[in-house]
Amino acid sequence: MTAHQPKKAGALQHAVELTKSIIPPVHPGGRPFILGALGATLAVRRLSKRAGVGTAVFTAWLAWFFREPKRVTPRRPGIAVAPADGTVSHVVEAVPPAELGLGDEPMLRVSVFLSVFDVHVQRSPATGQVVRAVHKAGKFLSADLDEASEVNERNSLHVRTDEGHDLAVVQIAGLVARRIICQVSDGDKVLAGSTYGLIRFGSRVDLYVPAGSRVLVEPGQRTIGGETVLAELPSAG
Repeated sequence: MTAHQPKKAGALQHAVELTKSIIPPVHPGGRPFILGALGATLAVRRLSKRAGVGTAVFTAWLAWFFREPKRVTPRRPGIAVAPADGTVSHVVEAVPPAELGLGDEPMLRVSVFLSVFDVHVQRSPATGQVVRAVHKAGKFLSADLDEASEVNERNSLHVRTDEGHDLAVVQIAGLVARRIICQVSDGDKVLAGSTYGLIRFGSRVDLYVPAGSRVLVEPGQRTIGGETVLAELPSAG
């Protein structure tokens, strides 16, 4: 091995690490779509290089759409972070989904609408344990409508934080989104900011926090999943 080879190997390793830091990983739920599009691209290129460019661009878009970027989550206790990237569409008092068994008392609900340009993975709003995870079939109304929280297909989680707060986080399908993926179930431990699911294409995520919480966002504000603090929860005392 020559003296130049270790330098080349080091430069290559540096390039690989730099690429990893720039290009985010892909969520496993998107890999079948990307691999299918890649296979189609290779097949089309054999027939037409020009058409192959179009399918290659579509494949790249799918890889971008299903991205799962790393996030730095605040670790201080007593807060709930955004479960998704998107735009705050509603901040209202609302009764949490009945299937979670959280009762009829209203909680504060922060709704985040995800466009097709947003990261579509969902992240735990706090560190704690999943008390209940329930999928419910429903309609596919536009996810930005307030009634979508009640009538659209959804997957709901009841998360009890390490400080004893009960939260509800709900993945809601939309006009285009027809597939909700949830990777956690009853009894699982979750870490604030960790990825727990994915909604394919345009959708919405609702976070319910206890009455008395201090909501820190307003409708129209952008959120970063796993990083933006949506609310300060009531004191445990």
